[in-house]
Amino acid sequence: MRFITIGLAAAALTAGIAAASAQTMSYSDAGALLAKSCGKDIEKYCAKINLGDGALRDCLMGPNAKVNPQCVADYQAVVASLTKRAAAQAAVPKLCRNDVARHCQGMVPGDAHFLSCLNASYRVVTAACNQAIVDAGWR
Repeated sequence: MRFITIGLAAAALTAGIAAASAQTMSYSDAGALLAKSCGKDIEKYCAKINLGDGALRDCLMGPNAKVNPQCVADYQAVVASLTKRAAAQAAVPKLCRNDVARHCQGMVPGDAHFLSCLNASYRVVTAACNQAIVDAGWR
């Protein structure tokens, strides 16, 4: 039960987050990292906090928080990575528009084959489009 609570708490921390060329962190990896580095602090300081509406985030990262520095550092890394992921997901249709016109004619964002075509054509797709797809977590 303890691990379920920590996992749910980590998921609640990452759920409130909006969006180098390394691939971004997945939501699953973000939750696992926060569970590992913040789990004990969640149990110690935030055990009675409801998981939604940013209350857990405020408990851990608020001005009176007493959490370990690794938890704070990992939380900041998760926020940065998931923000980058969300921005990349929003940017793919615009950044890849010309590549779609050249290599995936007739497809539009939202078409189930749009991303499949771009991924299949990665060798001829522009670097910016490819990087956005990677950062979005779609390759």
